Amino acid sequence: MPVALITGASRGLGLSLAHGLAERGWTLVVTARGGDELAWAAADLRTETSVVTVTGDVSAPGHRRELARTIAGLGGLDLLVNNAGTLGISPLPPIAEYPAADLEEVFRVNTVAPLALIQALLPQLDASRGTVVNITSDASVEAYPGWGGYGASKAALDHLTGTLAAENPGIRFYAVDPGDMRTVMHQDAFPGEDISDRPEPGTVVPALLALLDRRPESGRHRAADFAVTVPGTTSDSPATPEPTPVEELSS
Repeated sequence: MPVALITGASRGLGLSLAHGLAERGWTLVVTARGGDELAWAAADLRTETSVVTVTGDVSAPGHRRELARTIAGLGGLDLLVNNAGTLGISPLPPIAEYPAADLEEVFRVNTVAPLALIQALLPQLDASRGTVVNITSDASVEAYPGWGGYGASKAALDHLTGTLAAENPGIRFYAVDPGDMRTVMHQDAFPGEDISDRPEPGTVVPALLALLDRRPESGRHRAADFAVTVPGTTSDSPATPEPTPVEELSS
């Protein structure tokens, strides 16, 4: 069975993708900071496949070492999904007013932690000629008021993804923009506003699975570009909705 490690897997896009992979028979290693929430998610997933849970903060070196030991015990890794992330300050402040310490924390979680986890797991990924999916955002390539801190951290992640691909041609490295979604993080970005018009994270999963199936060249991709048709739709009616500005927010 192929093995996938998904960070931020207790809810949102991470949990939805975990279910999509479980239905295909993947062995899963799932991690998130909230132990109770992760345990509930894993109990549901175990009805579909084999699941290992490792509770902790992926920005902590000790937790990354624990994840690496877990993967080594399973004998290999085929897919790493760096989905865990932080929005930063809410409400979103202008970048000119962003406290330096808080901005450093956003980069530590959204940029440094995914890279450090990749570094720890690179030998296993190289051995399997595996795949890394780094969840990014429309805010990494567009400038929106209030989104400077978060967007800059994702822009840096995009660049790291491309550099890793150039340096490690045997592994597929994707920075994937999933599009606008109805998540806790997105609600935090718009406190007090109704975001019920955003699609559920599960609507993105068919496109992500299509990306994994097709294995295009490494690079930055929009999930909407891999939208697939489902029964009852036409080729003009994708299963994954077109994104709207300021996207991702997966947790």
